[in-house]
Parts: sequence; C-alpha cells; structure tokens
Amino acid sequence: MLLPVVLAGGSGSRLWPLSRELMPKQFLTLHGDKSLLQSSLIRLSGISTAKPLVICNEEHRFIAAEQIRQLNLLDKNIILEPSSRNTAPAITIAALYAMQRGEDPTLLVLAADHVFSNVSAFKQAIHTAKPLAENGLLVTFGIKPSTPETGYGYIKQGKILNDCVNAYLVKQFIEKPSIEQAKQLLLDSDVCWNSGLFMFKASTFLNELAIYRPDILLHCQNAVAQTLADMDFIRINKELFINCPAESIDYAVMEHTQSAVVVPIESEWSDIGSWSALWELGEKDTLGNVQYGEVLQHNSHNNYVYSESGLVATIGLENTIVIQTNDAVLVANKDHVQQVKEIVQTIKEQGRSEHYTHRQVYRPWGQYDIIDQGDGYKVKRITVLPGEKLSLQKHQHRAEHWIVVSGLAKVTLDTVDQTLSENQSIYIPIGCIHALENPGPELLELIEVQSGRYLEEDDIERFTDRYGRC
Repeated sequence: MLLPVVLAGGSGSRLWPLSRELMPKQFLTLHGDKSLLQSSLIRLSGISTAKPLVICNEEHRFIAAEQIRQLNLLDKNIILEPSSRNTAPAITIAALYAMQRGEDPTLLVLAADHVFSNVSAFKQAIHTAKPLAENGLLVTFGIKPSTPETGYGYIKQGKILNDCVNAYLVKQFIEKPSIEQAKQLLLDSDVCWNSGLFMFKASTFLNELAIYRPDILLHCQNAVAQTLADMDFIRINKELFINCPAESIDYAVMEHTQSAVVVPIESEWSDIGSWSALWELGEKDTLGNVQYGEVLQHNSHNNYVYSESGLVATIGLENTIVIQTNDAVLVANKDHVQQVKEIVQTIKEQGRSEHYTHRQVYRPWGQYDIIDQGDGYKVKRITVLPGEKLSLQKHQHRAEHWIVVSGLAKVTLDTVDQTLSENQSIYIPIGCIHALENPGPELLELIEVQSGRYLEEDDIERFTDRYGRC
C-alpha cells in the first residue's frame, strides 16, 4: 500500500504579506485555482494510494480539514504536530502511527507547497520509485537544475542502479551553495536539486532512524504511544513531543544511510519559496508582467503585482514585486525578495500583528473580517456557515452589539434563545454568557461592534464548544 504523507507545517514567511502565521502559504491559492495543499493532493489522482496522512500545526487544523474535506479525502487523517520539530520527527510520527495500526505501508512523503509543471513526469517518477522502496531502499527525488539556485540543496548522483531503471545511488548530498558554487554545479550533468520528497517503507525508515538518531525515534515513540482521536484529528502527547530534537530527514538519516537512491523527475519544479518564484511560474503579458486582481500597469516591465482589494496602478516600474492586502503593502525589488523574512522579523520585534494574522480570519464555523478598530472599539463582519455554531462563551472586558445583515441567527443570551433575521439586532453586555448559531440553509452575515477597554481574542471564556477549543 502506498500511503501519502503530506507535510503541511511551516509559516511561509518569505511570502508575506499574503502568507501569515495563521494562514501560511500551503493553504493559499497562489498558482491555479486550488490551494497549494489541495493541488498537492490532486496531483496524486490516478495513482493507487490510501487516503493521505496530513501533518499540520495545531493552529491550522480547521483550515486543513476544510480543504481536505472539499476533495472528499477527509477521514480522521490529520496528525496534529504540537510543535514544529522539522521533517525527521514529523515523518517519524507518520511512520509510527501507520505501524501502530498494524500496517507497514510504503510512505510517499510530500510537501504541501510544491508545484510541478509536468504531472505525468511526477507520476512516472513515483512509479519508478515504488519497487525500489518496497525492496528496502530509501528513495529521494531530484530535479534537474535550470538556474544556479542558492536556496536549494543538491544531490550528486552516483552509479545507475541498472540500465532499465532511471534511478541512481546517492553519491553525495550538497548543502545550499554560494552563487559561485551553484554556477559550477549547474554545469555538472550528474547533479540535481534536492526536492525534499521521499519514498520508503515505514519499517525501513524507522530501522535506519534507530541506527543514526535513536533519540528522535525514542521521543516520537513515546509521543505516539499516547495518541488521542479528536474528530478528524490525531493528537499525540504534546509534553513528550516538544522535547524531541528538531532535525531534518536529510541530516538525521539520508546523509548517513547506505541505502539512499535518487530518482530524477523530468519536470520544472518550484517550492514557491519567494515572490520571484511565483513570477517565474506566472502567465506573463507581452511586457513580462504577472498580475492578479485589479491592476493597471503603464510602461512597466517584468513585475509581479497582486491586488487583494481595490485598484493597484504602476507607472515606469521594472523588476518589482507589489503585494497589496487589506492591511499591508509590500514593494520589493525582485532580486531582493529573500529579505522579506527580515521585514517579518521587524514586525514581530515591534509588537505588531501583521505577521500573525490577516484582517480576515478563518474559524471552523466560518470567518470574520475586521472592518475597523480604534481606541475602545472594534468592528467585525462575521460570516457563519449553515448549521455551524460559535462556542458558548463570555467576555470579561467587552460588550458586543450584533446586527444581522442576512440570514438567520439563533442567539443564546444567558439561558434564553431567540432568533433574529435581517436588520434585527441584539446587545450582549460584559460578562453575559452567549452563543451564536446559524440554523438556516444560507450563510449568516452580521456586523459585530465591540466596545470596552480590552478587545483582544484571548478575552474569551468558553463553556462548551463543538470544535474542542478551550
């Protein structure tokens, strides 16, 4: 059995301001009409696999679940990583969980944020790798370099396994090089980019890990021994897992094992690691511009311009990235986009919130958009999905006024339930226990006006919650 394991952690800070900690790049629609996570799963169509195991951060669980549900692949198959510990522990958790169910599947380890231009070549590489993995080899996948890229690791191919199989022994893993080294590597026909994708039997990987990093294996074994089912999520023991060393699979196993082989994928590929990568992938006009949303460009060349809301216009701009969201604008030279991470770090140091969340915030029951805020007040537009319900809760520091824009709202105020329709409103005093539900078949939209001396999201005391939040 081939079991896809999709690594969907990470913050994607180099794609700020679209990518935020609460909505990182793997859940965004950046290329095509599906999110990067969904595209990674759709790419497997036509390959005989089990339903995927998706590993993601606790904070992203409901976003991941909804996107997987839309593809009809949701089946209690999301492992929640209590803390990001890099790829080796994440893959170890998946392997142990599969073995715990009495299985020893062949794991196809995928990243949630990769793009392949040639899906047929991707599938052919999987077909090539499967018998190798089933025979005890640890397969990694390589991409033929097209540019002297300094952001990727490289693999030096050794001897071909045999004349009938497009697979090679791994001679050497090469760290991310300098630009001079990358230019030299580009000239070597036996060198490929390290894609970070893998295939091996669960037992094979765990046996190799026991040899080279038994400490990681032990921590993960202890954490997975105490799994807990929670709706569509699989929870492992947080206290035991956070003490696990953070390590990549390359450092932990692949650079040491004698059983590593590389299968080339004959396709253009990107891990969407920067805005310039998206410009490379995008459909360009006659002047080399890529644009999304309401954009006007005059005498402008080779730009990537993204407008989330409103009109963005450029004049005489060249080789530039312009990203406009509801609460932030990024303007950067295309050759310096790797420095976006430094801007994000500065935002954190200044105590701002733009690195963490968008103005629009997704919840398991729907979403809200912060329309306006100031000293002592905040205004939200709240959308509740049909049949969904917010937690029964109260606030210590704020009062709320709800006005229904469309749909039906079932409101619990202390012990009294009432139903509100369009243009009706209700006031929730400070300290009042309340809940909001959409009992109708259509979206519920309402305006919430908060007032008080403290208006942050942690001023919520929950009593009951169908989504298991505390």
